[in-house]
Amino acid sequence: MPPVPRPPGLSELEPLSEHCSIGTGGPARWFCEVTTRDQLNQCLDWARERGLAVFLLGGGSNLVCADSGFDGLIIKVRITGLRFEALADRMLVHAGAGETWDALVLECCQRGLVGVECLSGIPGTVGATPLQNVGAYGQEVSQTLVSVTCLELESHEVLSFSAEQCEFGYRTSRFKERDRGRYAILEVCFALRHGLPDAPSYPELLRALAARALAQPTAEQLRACVLELRKSKSMLLDAADPNGQSCGSFFTNPILEASEFQALLTRALPARPPAFSETDGRFKVPAAWLIEQAGFAKGARSGNVGLSTKHTLCVVAHSGATSAEVVAWARHVRDTVFDRFGVELEPEPQLLGLSFGTRAAR
Repeated sequence: MPPVPRPPGLSELEPLSEHCSIGTGGPARWFCEVTTRDQLNQCLDWARERGLAVFLLGGGSNLVCADSGFDGLIIKVRITGLRFEALADRMLVHAGAGETWDALVLECCQRGLVGVECLSGIPGTVGATPLQNVGAYGQEVSQTLVSVTCLELESHEVLSFSAEQCEFGYRTSRFKERDRGRYAILEVCFALRHGLPDAPSYPELLRALAARALAQPTAEQLRACVLELRKSKSMLLDAADPNGQSCGSFFTNPILEASEFQALLTRALPARPPAFSETDGRFKVPAAWLIEQAGFAKGARSGNVGLSTKHTLCVVAHSGATSAEVVAWARHVRDTVFDRFGVELEPEPQLLGLSFGTRAAR
């Protein structure tokens, strides 16, 4: 067979720091943006022919890359397309994986469609949202997702997974766990409805709505409220924000078994940690509370890295920071929380060429 031609737009030694919101990371040996499935297949074949490792990149808002870079091919998936399909009782929204997530949410809110308005302001692309079951302010994409269309990287077969087949959990899915690196997400389909949003249950959002005297907000009003909250925490992409170079929340909220939660209550005395009961009898505890009670104030810093001045869940890379410094600081926060409370925090962003390790392994 003739050799696979060089993919159009292929570049060498592309700085990954320019493609990640945290602003750190070394170069990719090879880098290519693709806007069609055919281009994606060509890149995969070209890399396979040369024995190159492949990594699929979306918006880069939830990724920390090693300072040494990536010795393979980074494929940035920019496959777009947006289609609305009206059914009797709902609207199906078919969105290409490369569509900007917040632009999709804005479009839906402007059309009076509800179901994703609380996910306003989350950076990244549509294709990344099923990966970790993106959620905020009481909503998760799994609540409205109908199907995910994927390309199996090895065979180039196109498959569709229903929401149930995606194996969603708290900030996770089959694409993040057992099938990590097996599929490229091409398109995601959501089912939304017209009308007023369901009554929010998230306490902070309820307080913000009450302050605006919005008892029954529209999707656009709820979106505006969420954006205001996210801005107050430096959780919006903003180059002018001194807290802007981050991955957003660096840690997920730990979910504890009943016995683990009781142990935490004892260790936390005289304070009492806030907690949210899960349907299976476990308890979700805010990671930000654990971090603050372990002695970290907003803005705590070590050299070129630290915590956001507005939210202790965000690890910020200041000017001159390296990915190694980011991960070392995050480990320090994780270990300090474990020493104080016996609870191990898990990182939310994906680490490429880096290892976070476990507290028990130290």
